[in-house]
Amino acid sequence: MEANKGKGDQGMQNPSGQVDRPVSFHFLESMLPKAVKRRVHALKRLQVQCANIEAKFYEEVHELERKYAALYQPLFDKRRDIVTGTVEPTDEECEWHSDRDEEEELAEEVKEKAAIEDAKKEEATPEEDPKGIPEFWLTIFKSVDMLSDMLQEHDEPILKHLKDIQVKFSEPGEPMSFTLEFHFEPNGYFNNAVLTKVYKMKSEPDPSDPFSFEGPEIIDCEGCQIDWHKGKDVTVKTIKKKQKHKGRGTVRTVTKQVPNDSFFNFFNPVKAPPDGEMDEDSEFTLATDFEIGHFFRERIVPRAVLYFTGEALEDDESVSFSLRRMHFETRPYKMLKPQVGYLQTDFCWLWFFSPSLFLQFEEEELEEGEEEVIICSLTNI
Repeated sequence: MEANKGKGDQGMQNPSGQVDRPVSFHFLESMLPKAVKRRVHALKRLQVQCANIEAKFYEEVHELERKYAALYQPLFDKRRDIVTGTVEPTDEECEWHSDRDEEEELAEEVKEKAAIEDAKKEEATPEEDPKGIPEFWLTIFKSVDMLSDMLQEHDEPILKHLKDIQVKFSEPGEPMSFTLEFHFEPNGYFNNAVLTKVYKMKSEPDPSDPFSFEGPEIIDCEGCQIDWHKGKDVTVKTIKKKQKHKGRGTVRTVTKQVPNDSFFNFFNPVKAPPDGEMDEDSEFTLATDFEIGHFFRERIVPRAVLYFTGEALEDDESVSFSLRRMHFETRPYKMLKPQVGYLQTDFCWLWFFSPSLFLQFEEEELEEGEEEVIICSLTNI
């Protein structure tokens, strides 16, 4: 299946072999009678006022998030203390009744047999009592695709020292932003106790294009300087290269440091230029960074234990977009230009316009006798 996507003036050949082009909104407006066009302009002015009110709404939502973050924090602090082994939860605090059917239907005799086997194992091996919940955050990083894609093998020993991840919201009167704080126990890799990543946001219509406003946008992010111990910086690697002297013909070996793939490059993000002009690779990298920051804030930090056990991963999969031959994926904020174009399927032509959808098309052959079925569900991270 093929599809073109881009600006509204791009064409697509339809099934009859002719080229159709999306009709310009400006052209439609120009065809209206003068009196009607005048009233449409009045409606647009009202729409701009609506956008300004909507911006105020999101500012109040941000304040509400900040207020409730303070209520969540004592619970997150207790979570950190249990994870690190600073406190041991009481028997009452550890009571949990699972609602999983397979556990409820387990026969009593099987339970007894398992208990006997466990008792034998305990007698054969010394009882281990690990401190807290070992590798809690590292397990989450390795389980979530978005994070595991950034994770390298040399990052794992460092992330074993990660104690907690917190989200801090900007104070009243300050520009809208949120900060991710990664708290580490003392380790042999760097001196920082906390690594930070600040995401700056904007919640106001663009005067030059007020109708594009869809809520808060992440507009920039700022990392922090990591104070690495000597020889422990995993974001760079040393390579050796042979150089030949042009005149004498002698060969010497030089060493130089080059960038190295690492999760810790997360704290040295691509900077958005003041004029907003970026090449495609940088734009994609920054957009991905914004998505990851939002995912930490909205999913990982609030629901950490469920990502540790894998339950949140099952939930994410159950509500993910699933289209046969086509996959949509939502993004939390508008980060790239709107996608406009035609999409051809076996049974119809669709025209789509979306400022917040990225589209990926995949060819997939059907088995003999298998029908193409489109299934649509939504994930909003």
